[in-house]
Amino acid sequence: MGTTQLESVPEPKYWHLKTVLTEALDSEFSVGEILPNERDLAARFGVARATLRQALEQLELEGRLQRRRGVGTTVAPPRVGVAVGTEQHAWPGAAGDAWQPVDSDLATPPAAVAAALETGTDEPVHTVRRTRMSHGQQVATELLYIPAASVPGLTAIDAPSGAARARAVLRELQHLPLEGEERAVELGSARADDAKELDRLPGSPVLVVTTRFLAQGRTAALSVATYRADTCRLTFGESAGVEIHHDPGRRAS
Repeated sequence: MGTTQLESVPEPKYWHLKTVLTEALDSEFSVGEILPNERDLAARFGVARATLRQALEQLELEGRLQRRRGVGTTVAPPRVGVAVGTEQHAWPGAAGDAWQPVDSDLATPPAAVAAALETGTDEPVHTVRRTRMSHGQQVATELLYIPAASVPGLTAIDAPSGAARARAVLRELQHLPLEGEERAVELGSARADDAKELDRLPGSPVLVVTTRFLAQGRTAALSVATYRADTCRLTFGESAGVEIHHDPGRRAS
């Protein structure tokens, strides 16, 4: 394996390096294999370590690499398909829901959530925490915010604590007639709490799916779900008409 020097190119050096690294991943490395350390890679390609880090970060964003605590940078497996909603609207916790409730509490939400729910800034709402697994791996975490007005029949007896409380809140939510959903997807960076749950490094790329559940002419619940961007491709609707994934032809051998 010889040393590859990058020639002067009109595009940013890190972007050209990303292309060179992609070819190396396809031809020299297998899924799960650990890459050489940054110093050795920078020497091989004749670039500064800052340039190398930019290229590695871009490849991680595209799902080609994974950074793992205590392991290093490894070649990522192909992304797994994760369905986000269907053509048939349903409340969280309805039959067929792939999420698992973890716990729930009654607390004041962030200001942006209070504004979306049209609740007072100091008005507590039910915050349900859930996780999602795919192929034996946790791929997403969710915070589901539900105003007290959306679950008026909930009592302390119905909702003791932990996952049982979360399930009780979701059961009560089913009593509302769901009128529709509004969903948005954006790229974000993993916060410390999300990173810990998803076994990622803080600041790692994530896909944030925000869903507003509408009932009685208002936002009756708000879901903020954080998906691992390195392992997931998101599909929407029964026919999976929209997918987010890297080129399936670019697989590590």
